[in-house]
Amino acid sequence: MERFDVRRGLINEVKENGGLGKLASEFFSDVKEATELSFVASHGIMTSIEGSYKDGALIIDVTNVPPDFDDPEAMKLAMDSRKRWTNFLDQSTGYNSKQRGDKAKEWAKKASKAKSAISSARHFMEISANLSEEKISQANSLISEIEALLSDNNNTKAASRGEKLNKLLN
Repeated sequence: MERFDVRRGLINEVKENGGLGKLASEFFSDVKEATELSFVASHGIMTSIEGSYKDGALIIDVTNVPPDFDDPEAMKLAMDSRKRWTNFLDQSTGYNSKQRGDKAKEWAKKASKAKSAISSARHFMEISANLSEEKISQANSLISEIEALLSDNNNTKAASRGEKLNKLLN
């Protein structure tokens, strides 16, 4: 399962133009199920492609089979599949491959910041002798909230709650 940030406003544009399934059908040969916000398809070496827009991101699960590297036709099909995949991602996210990579790094950095805030807060609460029960309770509540947000893959909100946790204990 992969997550790709989507340019602001693009999801509505895709919906207006027939939805994500229609967009997928421009790139993949066998779109089986399609709605405004999701699709199931296959093409070439990609035996299963499931995609949907969720919370401002494109969530994709792809199953690939390796081509027969000795067969020139299989290699052509693999290269065509890869080209279609890249073009689909460009169109469905509004970002090129470099921008998608940068967005993925940014997303991971937010998760890291949130996890670091939790770790720092727990360490600070362990070594601090003069912290009130109210602050400890508030901190534990924020920690629980951050962990829930991280498990829901909401790194942006988790990072902002991490900043709030840091301010609470400083």
